[in-house]
Amino acid sequence: MGLDSRTANELLKTLPSDDVQEVAVEMAQLDAMGSIDKKEQEKIIREFHSSLRNEEGARFTMKSFMNEILVNIVGQEKAEQIQSQINSATQKRDPFIPIRNASTDELVLALEGEHAQTIAVVLSELPPEKSQEVLSNLSDEARKKAVCKMTNLELVRPEVKQRIASMISERLKNFKGETLPEKREQTLRKLAVMLGGLNSVISEQLLEEINKHDEQTCKMVRNLMIVWDDIPSIADRSLQEILREVESSKLAIALFGADEEIIQKIRSNISERGVEMLDEEMSLMQEPLENEITEAREAIVGPLRKANEEGTLRINRG
Repeated sequence: MGLDSRTANELLKTLPSDDVQEVAVEMAQLDAMGSIDKKEQEKIIREFHSSLRNEEGARFTMKSFMNEILVNIVGQEKAEQIQSQINSATQKRDPFIPIRNASTDELVLALEGEHAQTIAVVLSELPPEKSQEVLSNLSDEARKKAVCKMTNLELVRPEVKQRIASMISERLKNFKGETLPEKREQTLRKLAVMLGGLNSVISEQLLEEINKHDEQTCKMVRNLMIVWDDIPSIADRSLQEILREVESSKLAIALFGADEEIIQKIRSNISERGVEMLDEEMSLMQEPLENEITEAREAIVGPLRKANEEGTLRINRG
């Protein structure tokens, strides 16, 4: 897996097809798990021979192995047979492989209405980042119950986990390629951007019309006309006026974990002294809480929204 496909192809041509199949099974298992530990991988490669490492050769996955190498060695028909056997072998070893390979949206749809224990078992078998994404898209009730169940999963018998994996894998087939419905905030954001691009008089008339029917929705649309991600599009002069009023400590918190484009946009619109103070604050700062970051960013975005409503904000929408 550390070689480029051409070199690996030549190497595997010397092996009997049964050995190639064994290698393929092991590769499929590693690929399904994500990857082996980097230090362990380096150790194995060094033990084999450091000179065999090819810096220019791309690490290939099971898919490219099947497409570029296995077919060349045993032919298309035999390769398809081996692929079927590989799928059976890897899923027998780890029945959660199809679940890990599913998209977040597919998983959320497949888990909808399932028992809390089922959701908890599935979440426990996903990589942390993916389980977080799935959990955040579940209903409040499902989230709470699933998290409670995850505190004592050691009581779940292996055969129960096997049945859960089989059931959810089967359900996933019904949601292949499907995506979650757009969230209300996403829909309103599109509306807000559209209104923001209109003549200010027309935009205000339409907002007033929305307000007649639903004041809360109107307020949400107004707020979504300018959000944190819009900062790179704000004209320099407009941004400079707002940033003058923001303390460097608050700015440091707001920029924690921000996209590089936003960081550079803000740094380029404060004075040299301001940059020095910002750097000092960031070097001394402990990792802020999520609500502290939200509050700090609101200290910047809030005045930008107000300027936009007053018609004094300049935006360079590309």
